[in-house]
Amino acid sequence: MNITEITPFIGLELTGVGYDDLVRPEVWEKLVEGVRERELVVVRGIELTPLQQIDLASRLGRPVPFVISKYRHPEFEEIMISSNEKKGDKPIGVARVGNFWHQDSSFVAEPAPFTMLHGVNVPSTSGHTKFASAVDVHDRLPEEWKARLADRIGVHTVGKRLRIRPEHVGLSVAEFKALIDVEHPKVEHPLICKDEYTGREYVYGSREYMDSVAGFDPNENEAFFTLLDGLIQDEERVYTHRWTQNDLVIWKTRTTYHIATEVEPGVGRTVHRVSIEAVDAEVQPVEEEVQ
Repeated sequence: MNITEITPFIGLELTGVGYDDLVRPEVWEKLVEGVRERELVVVRGIELTPLQQIDLASRLGRPVPFVISKYRHPEFEEIMISSNEKKGDKPIGVARVGNFWHQDSSFVAEPAPFTMLHGVNVPSTSGHTKFASAVDVHDRLPEEWKARLADRIGVHTVGKRLRIRPEHVGLSVAEFKALIDVEHPKVEHPLICKDEYTGREYVYGSREYMDSVAGFDPNENEAFFTLLDGLIQDEERVYTHRWTQNDLVIWKTRTTYHIATEVEPGVGRTVHRVSIEAVDAEVQPVEEEVQ
């Protein structure tokens, strides 16, 4: 097994390991430590059955069934299939997921702490995933902004990313917005948080999953989001994961920003995704970026 640092600011990569290696306690400990300390771990080219992926996820916490049943794996409800491919002229999964910078499920009160993706059929030329560290973003905040945001609350919402479904036809814009607030109430989180494992501070929030910073006027909110976007998207501080077949990627949801890039026309891409709750969390289906 080889372990290498991906970038100075995020990520470790493991090579030369298979499933039988990972389930050995001493190897699994190194992976878990890597995720907790470095936000993101990539295991290159590890062949896994869906059941083996769920088993690995269960060693981190509790895999949670995806809320939209039609996007679940046909045999394993804990696996969401993200795919642009079809079988018998029917989509085998959801084709367009997470194509904006975000932290997974920040719009719920208790987001699952880990996400795991396995590359089942992945091109190397497109459909990359970009990652940035929310800890690193906090470190690069101007000092005046660190002071300004220190005790602020972020108001989070999924409303910006919801798609209009057939049952919404005929609703006015005002009625649709009111329905969103009922079905998906806004939640509040401290804007600056401290990681429970490393003790380092990080920014918790993104433009697409936030309504506002509590107490900020519209100009102040726009200034904050513009600053945040610039820090997250700084290519010198972004890791672009160019997928190879059977890659396994695991990250901490609260401290890891990410975005899925477009897949070139005519190219198939399928990944299996598992959201992993803490073992003592209340059991409920997870709702992620498929809106």
